[in-house]
Amino acid sequence: MSRRVLITGASGFAGGHLAAACAAAGEEVVALSRSGAPPTDLLDPVATRGGVATAEPEVVYHLAALAHVGRSWSDPAATLAENQAMSLNLLEAVRTAAPRAVVVAVSSGEVYGRPEALPVGERALLRPQNPYAVSKAAGDLLAGFYGDAHGLHVVRPRPFNHAGPGQPPLYAVASFACQVAAGLEARENPIRLVTGNPDARRDYTDVRDVVRAYRLLAEAGEPGVFNVCSGRSASARELVAALGRVAGAEIEHVVDPELARAHEVTEIRGSAEKLRAATGWEPRIPLETTLADTIGWWRAEIRAGRGGDRVHE
Repeated sequence: MSRRVLITGASGFAGGHLAAACAAAGEEVVALSRSGAPPTDLLDPVATRGGVATAEPEVVYHLAALAHVGRSWSDPAATLAENQAMSLNLLEAVRTAAPRAVVVAVSSGEVYGRPEALPVGERALLRPQNPYAVSKAAGDLLAGFYGDAHGLHVVRPRPFNHAGPGQPPLYAVASFACQVAAGLEARENPIRLVTGNPDARRDYTDVRDVVRAYRLLAEAGEPGVFNVCSGRSASARELVAALGRVAGAEIEHVVDPELARAHEVTEIRGSAEKLRAATGWEPRIPLETTLADTIGWWRAEIRAGRGGDRVHE
């Protein structure tokens, strides 16, 4: 018999890929969100409990969040309040209505902040350096508390930066790929690509590999914290060069100092050794494949009249 899985944030980037992967594996997927059927407001504890009780899930994937670092600086109160409320309401609902479910409470590699050493392992101190990261650290600790105090079966993956087809252009790789796709469609030569800090380095993993890690962690059933990352970092400058290679195009790289983030961490790079030991997971999709697939997705969106705005981080 297939498992029934409940996903919060299924209409989002990673959540959409996760829902598709679960459905392809024959699992029954229930989306718990304002756009779900029936709609559920995760900021409403009564509605959240009702949604969980109706779903009777065996696995709960909690991905719903206000997830953009840049926007968290402009409205920290909403980011902190809403992310905390959604996590608390979901965990309380599981505790009371589905206490035997495996909860995959998705955190973030952002919780580590400025690391004392690279690559970052799960035992590193949490030193979040932006409001979004603070909200995710709070949710991470809250999920761990529910596992310790209430006996819930909680797994806490900490994904580092992930990218791929379908990501909105508020994020670096999606923004860069969108700009390249728009340039290709307009037959520009060279293609103008605008970035912020060209030397900030991030650990990128394809979103399809990331959601595969979530599913493997749910199947393994081992509670605890697990980094989900490639173990390699790339700078914006290197991403721009790679995009030019996969697109077969000349790129004019323009750095806009106003796009640089406040309080930015110079490099984020993690270790996924614990995840590998628990599940055998390895990233399968090379970064250049991710970039090529993302450009292809954006070109299709532009041709369909749904994309092309050169929004960048």
